[in-house]
Amino acid sequence: MKTKALMGIFLALCLTLNASLIPLSVADTLQRTDFEGESFSKIVDYFQYARALATVYGLPQIPSYWYANVYMTYVNKSGVQILYAGLSNLSLANLIYFTIPMQTLLMRYKTQNNSRDVIVGSSFLMLMGFNDTARSIYQNSPDRNDTLWSSFSFGINLNALNVTDYPSLSSKSEIFPLTRSDDGLTWKWGMRYTNLTALWITTFIAGTNQTDTSKPWGLATYNELTFNYTLTIDPAAKTATIRQDHAIGRIRDIWIFWGWFIVPLYNHYNSTGTYRFGKNVGSETVYQFLTRNKVKMSIVDYQTSIMLDRETRSTSTNGQNVTDNEVFVTDSSISTASDDGEKISKADFGVKKTYKLFNYTQDPTETTSQTYDAVARTTQISGYAKNDNLFVAQKNFAKYIPLMLVHMYPSLYAKAKETITNMTRANYLYLVSYPTYGGYRIEHDPTYTYYIAPLEAAPDARSWLPAIGLVAVIIAIVLIASIVIRRRKQPPTVTESQLSQQ
Repeated sequence: MKTKALMGIFLALCLTLNASLIPLSVADTLQRTDFEGESFSKIVDYFQYARALATVYGLPQIPSYWYANVYMTYVNKSGVQILYAGLSNLSLANLIYFTIPMQTLLMRYKTQNNSRDVIVGSSFLMLMGFNDTARSIYQNSPDRNDTLWSSFSFGINLNALNVTDYPSLSSKSEIFPLTRSDDGLTWKWGMRYTNLTALWITTFIAGTNQTDTSKPWGLATYNELTFNYTLTIDPAAKTATIRQDHAIGRIRDIWIFWGWFIVPLYNHYNSTGTYRFGKNVGSETVYQFLTRNKVKMSIVDYQTSIMLDRETRSTSTNGQNVTDNEVFVTDSSISTASDDGEKISKADFGVKKTYKLFNYTQDPTETTSQTYDAVARTTQISGYAKNDNLFVAQKNFAKYIPLMLVHMYPSLYAKAKETITNMTRANYLYLVSYPTYGGYRIEHDPTYTYYIAPLEAAPDARSWLPAIGLVAVIIAIVLIASIVIRRRKQPPTVTESQLSQQ
């Protein structure tokens, strides 16, 4: 009950102040014709797009006062269609805005050998802090016997309080525009969340499968959370690769709740020391606190693949089934194929297994870094999927993402709508952990490969102009010659006056 009271008071205050502080966002519209071109890039109110389609396709109706500003990019090149959706914010009546990092990729293509249609969906779920316990099953990787903290990110502006010892919650998002190479085979785009505030909630992924009902552990503010994507299509190799460069900005502040007396009792740690209700009570910094408590960081993602007439399966390099299974893949990869063995995709963790850590204490400019090994592992899905209270926002948004396929590739919509963004139906859920952390900035760039049957490139119309001109000249010469010859062969015409003279 204390948790509910604390969060209720906290959110009520946020909502009250937020209404007058955040301006109305302007979103574009999404049209069916957008999917007919080579690409598009814009911010849309996705709920506006999905509202009418939800009624037609039997999904729950979306309230008219819900809005979801989403940065969307689309590329349709060489037989590959890729759609990206990055949530900027959710809002109620365009007054109350929540910034929640949600990232989803949908890729549709034909397989290399049999040209079967396949759709692959990949989603970022959350950041998760963890602490290895004495009963830890997998060292340096979060497991059910460790202490786990789900990092539930949101952003509501509290600057009107005009205080310094409380989180500002003024989270923002910015986009990196979609760009293409001259040949149209390399595309880049991305999104950054800044001043991102997250509630750290003690989480169980076994037994009760829920967040702690006693109290949230803390509240942290990250400088940023950034996602950059690079799509490279190689028709000769019959592959498309996506490199995901992501950065977890350093934790600037963390508030640790340790008691309750009318109001929550806490310690506030930042880069200068420890504070309580605005008063300095110690010299321990946020980085020293996280290091002393051996807090480590990880990301949680999941991936799903579907085919129209086949089932799919995912295995590690040595053939282990990774669906709903715990398998280390740090030095190897996860391959996904059809049930009769045709290659679909590969997530190669061994190629980019190191990450960069920027120690702010040693270098406040964050221009130098140290390199450490990341740890990648698949995990059982149900422990995460059953935390309904934790992922309610993600699930409620993700259920409408498959509606994109109505215009992107309608024949696969019926099969995709129940699976492609449903965590419980994922091919695998995987964790990438960063054991050496201390609250500092992390950069990492794993790569994913998709096996495609590229379309033959259409000839450039300009390359045909000389040939067309030559053909036109030849045709003109032939026509002129045929007319001259025909006239020479025709007998002379006799006029009426000539006949009368005969």
